[in-house]
Formats: sequence, structure tokens, C-alpha cells
Amino acid sequence: MNRTSMLVVCSALALVPAAMAQRWEFGGAVGGGFYTSQDVSSGGSSASAKIESNISGSAWVGNNGNRWGGELRYDYQGGSLLLNQGSTQASFGAHSYDIHYDVLWHFADAESRVRPFVGAGAGIKVFQGTGSEVAYQPLSNYALLTKQQDLTPLVSVGAGIKFAVSSHLQFRVEVHDYLTPFPKKVITPAEGAHVGGWLQDFVPMAGLAYTF
Repeated sequence: MNRTSMLVVCSALALVPAAMAQRWEFGGAVGGGFYTSQDVSSGGSSASAKIESNISGSAWVGNNGNRWGGELRYDYQGGSLLLNQGSTQASFGAHSYDIHYDVLWHFADAESRVRPFVGAGAGIKVFQGTGSEVAYQPLSNYALLTKQQDLTPLVSVGAGIKFAVSSHLQFRVEVHDYLTPFPKKVITPAEGAHVGGWLQDFVPMAGLAYTF
């Protein structure tokens, strides 16, 4: 065996302990989602557009080392599309779902019973109108709430704490901030109206994870 081959073999063997130290995690959680709003402006006045606060669920598969980790997540959230101006409101059934990958940093070693963590990542989010369209919608001079589908990029940041219940079971509490561009296909500005910016979706959750 030449020197180069020996270096390759030694390097591969050196990675074995790190690979063996990795732990897989499967989990699920439930919570609630709370969106910020954006103003739809038209002719010197405006209406507030947002998505209703509602229940949210999440499932993930992750791979964690001593401090660093990562997880692929699927999230689902209910919540009608809303348009408000004073006492006038328009509402339209809707839901959203997203897929994203987050990188995690833990503040305690893998064997610790309590492990605070922070995470950040990116993915995609789909907003989908599910209501029944009508001939007249209140505040239609600002925007129309539609039975469309809006695919947007998503940025994810969050933090939480993992509590070891047993050698293979964790209880987990966390909060996420999901940021997306305003979904103009499901909340479509009327001709001459303008809306922009990003929506933030704050989602506190609690759940369980199985590790091995």
C-alpha cells in the first residue's frame, strides 16, 4: 500500500467514530401559528391583509451530533385569509404547508438531559385558498381572496429545548419564525392597489421525538 492510499484509509477510519456518534431523530409536534399583517394600499387608504391564527402541526427527521445537527421538516397550518378595514372584514378559507431544512446548534452535549438549541434554514411554503368564491367580496377594491395556490420561498429561524425523557424519547418545546414574501396569488391586490413586504409566522410548538 502506497503512502497516499494509507492516508486515505487513515482519514476514513478517523471519521468512523464521528459517524457512529451521530443520532437519528424522528418527531412530531403541535402548536399554533400567529401571522403578522401587511397593508394593501389604494387611493390614499388601506386595508390590513393577513392570515388567521390557527393550529399548526409539524413532523421531522433529523441527524444530530454532539453539538451540530440538522433536520428536514414538514409543517401544516390552517388559517383563513383575512382582509380588514375598520368594522368591515372579508374572510376566505385557506391552509398552508411547507418543507424546509434547518441546521441546529445545541448548547449542551448529546448526553445532557436538557439541551437548548437554536436553528436556521430555508425551504418552500405553499399557501392554498380553499373557500368558495362569491360574486361580491367586501373590500374587493383593495384585494381579492382567491382559490389559488401560491408557492413562495421560506426562511426559518427558531429556538427550543430538548428534554430527555428516556434513552430514546425526548420531549421538546420550541418556537419558530417562518418568513415568506407576501402571497399575492391568494390575496391578489386589485387594479391600482399595492402590497409588498414579507409575512412572519410565529409558531410555538411542543412535541415528542424518538432517537436512536
